[in-house]
Amino acid sequence: MIFFVAAKITVKYNFTMQGKILIIEDVKELSALVTLYLTREGFEARAVQSAEEGFSVIEGWKPELVILDINLPGMDGFEFLQGFRKKNDVPVLIVSARDSDEDQISGLGIGADEYITKPFSPKVLVARVRAVFRRVNTLNATAYAGLQTMEKSAEEFFRFGPFVLDYDSCILKKNGKRIPLSAREYGCLAWLTEHPGKPMDVETIYNGVWKNTFGDLTTVAVYIQRLRRKMEDDPVNPVYIETVHGMGYRLNAGA
Repeated sequence: MIFFVAAKITVKYNFTMQGKILIIEDVKELSALVTLYLTREGFEARAVQSAEEGFSVIEGWKPELVILDINLPGMDGFEFLQGFRKKNDVPVLIVSARDSDEDQISGLGIGADEYITKPFSPKVLVARVRAVFRRVNTLNATAYAGLQTMEKSAEEFFRFGPFVLDYDSCILKKNGKRIPLSAREYGCLAWLTEHPGKPMDVETIYNGVWKNTFGDLTTVAVYIQRLRRKMEDDPVNPVYIETVHGMGYRLNAGA
């Protein structure tokens, strides 16, 4: 059971909201506590108790981040995330009591941006939420900043196979149809297009996209797999984003 004393927390509403967050959590006490902490820190938070309710809210409310439990009644969190990722690139932060490596790899592999195990400190959760917003905002602003020095056509496009990557709008299209990309997915693809045909090691990609020399380099492989699932006809045998064993990844722009 989770206890908290609301009287000791003063919530002010005279600030500008910093982001809309949907909490999908079936434990009412926990979702109430998380909502309270997020609201106090300036976020606009809503809580629902099932994945099905989550989809209903998303249609009209358009959250900017989703905090997701895995063990939900009806549709579980993994099923929700798979469906959500078909149409949305909004960041998802999983908060779950399932702490096995397999669960965390599965969650990150199908589209989560962070994975926090229960029990957790609400203050730590708020810090993680702020970090996610900060990274997304930074990537949206700088993901293609380094591309300004490369040779590009007057339209600022990069064309390869059936794809067109628009650097100005950060949009990828395949045969004229838009493929939704998260900020990190776009960053990885844009980085590879900056060096077409050249193998790029994971450390270089991580440093270039995440702007960080410290971190989990396996994150790169997670985002490359996401790109392949969205771009390739057969993600298991990719044509455009190739693995160069011992060297990293290469964009095959001539395929």
